[in-house]
Amino acid sequence: MDDKNVLDRIHGLVDEEHKLRQQLGKGEISSSEEHARLKELEDALDQCWDLLRRRRAAREVGNDPNGEQAHSVNEVEGYLQ
Repeated sequence: MDDKNVLDRIHGLVDEEHKLRQQLGKGEISSSEEHARLKELEDALDQCWDLLRRRRAAREVGNDPNGEQAHSVNEVEGYLQ
C-alpha cells in the first residue's frame, strides 16, 4: 500500500464518519450503532495515520517505505503519547 492508497483510505473513512453522523441526525441509525461504528472508524483511522507516519519516516532516513506494514489496533492504541 503506497502513500496515495493510505490517504485514499483515510479520506474514505472520514467520508463514512460524516455519513454516519448524517444518518444519526436523520434517525436512520441509533446512537449506539453510530458509537460502535465510529469506534471502528477511529481505530482504522489511527492505523492509517500511523502507517503513513512510519512510511514517511522510513523514507526520510533512506529506508524502503514499502517495508512498513499496518500495526494492529491494540499496538497503535497502546502507544504512549
